[in-house]
Amino acid sequence: MRQAEMDVLTYHGGRIDAARALFPAVTAPWLDLSTGINPVPWTPPEGLAVDAAPLPDRSALARLEALAAAHFGVAPERAAAVPGSEMALRLLPMLGVSQPIVAVRPGYGTHGAVASARVDHAGLEHWAGRTGSLLLANPNNPDGVHRSDGQLARLADAQARAGGWLILDEAFADAMPQPGFAGGERVVVLRSFGKFFGLAGVRLGFVIAAPEVVGRLRDLLGDWPVSAHAIAWGGAAYADRAWIAATRSALVERAAALDTVLVRHGLVPKGECPLFRMVETPGAAALFLRLAAAGILIRPFADAPERLRFGVPVASDLARLDEALRHG
Repeated sequence: MRQAEMDVLTYHGGRIDAARALFPAVTAPWLDLSTGINPVPWTPPEGLAVDAAPLPDRSALARLEALAAAHFGVAPERAAAVPGSEMALRLLPMLGVSQPIVAVRPGYGTHGAVASARVDHAGLEHWAGRTGSLLLANPNNPDGVHRSDGQLARLADAQARAGGWLILDEAFADAMPQPGFAGGERVVVLRSFGKFFGLAGVRLGFVIAAPEVVGRLRDLLGDWPVSAHAIAWGGAAYADRAWIAATRSALVERAAALDTVLVRHGLVPKGECPLFRMVETPGAAALFLRLAAAGILIRPFADAPERLRFGVPVASDLARLDEALRHG
């Protein structure tokens, strides 16, 4: 298979449509482990009706943002809903953050698309404090590295003293036991609803920032930034504290079970985020193709051919992965 054909699978996870086209001989139902999306999504309670006929209710939007802000541990005026954190990344240059935007690598493909330069994780502490905006994820993708609040505060302080900004992508933060980084006046935090709650198709995210930055964002997106479904489901999900607590515990157990399977087959799992694990192996390309032939899609990386990422599966799907690794 030519690299050009594989590129569509290396920029984003979740491309089952492309996998079907590239591997037409697969007859089994595809198992998508190429994303870090919770495999057991939050389910709306019975009776939660959504009226999609009128424009979304502005007071309901305000309630959603207040519930999300409480979940994040910030004041309501510092949180604004967006149609997915991907959209927020694309809007960063219009929010008044300092240029250039420098993205930490390894990292999201979209980070590289919005940044004008990259800096390696190993050189991050030496780069911090320069003019511009530093963009990084926490937990990071794809290696799952998680920085403490103390480390983030030092980076934010170094950027602020130089007149710059820290832009923190916390798309996977809901799966962690800590609430996430509260930020500061020259910090922009991006949060995702879809990954932890397992509802990526709802297209809901949040920007946490100083009120003037939030105001610029509201001006860009207009009066109805997200759908009625996103407002209703998001508000109910963030209020569901029992589900959130139970899911965090369940994800840790599933990640530990995935670790056991990977180690059994000679792979070393890396990462602190319980939604995914990364492995590095010289046989990554062959392993990817072997699993794809069994109808299991994992995430390859064009810029790091030795690297693969496995989303955390439920028990029945983990058994299928174990079998494919054993007999592939």
